[in-house]
Amino acid sequence: MTMPTQGSGPDSGYHPDAGAPHTAAEVKGSSLGELMRQVTSDLSTLMRQEVELAKAEIRQEGRKAGKAAGLFGGAGFGGYMVALFLSLALWAGLSNVMDAGWAALIVAVIWAAIAGVLYSMAKKNAQHVRGLKQTNDSVQRIPDALKPHPEGVTR
Repeated sequence: MTMPTQGSGPDSGYHPDAGAPHTAAEVKGSSLGELMRQVTSDLSTLMRQEVELAKAEIRQEGRKAGKAAGLFGGAGFGGYMVALFLSLALWAGLSNVMDAGWAALIVAVIWAAIAGVLYSMAKKNAQHVRGLKQTNDSVQRIPDALKPHPEGVTR
């Protein structure tokens, strides 16, 4: 899959022959309305490109996450079945030396401790979710592009 990029490539949305002034003389010869139209057009193109970049990045990351979620789901179900039958075996084994109620309580406390450890690990890992890094980096650069440059052309 190709992702939209910014720049002067053929898919960038920028075309030098679209009438954008490049020299001081061309800028001085343009009306304020024409310059505003060009700025508005450029901003519109930039925003469309950013939205397309975000969409492409979300699709790409979503596919990866969906596949991983399916595999984790299958592994989780298999692990659940193993844990269930091991718990029943432990309960039955402990009930040979003590009352079945106390044996069940011991197994439940063991599982509560395991659940607490897994929850704390999951919470720590959830803080490392990446997000939309490329889109975020690209959007961070937009304000710099809109700042006036003193060495630029003046009217």
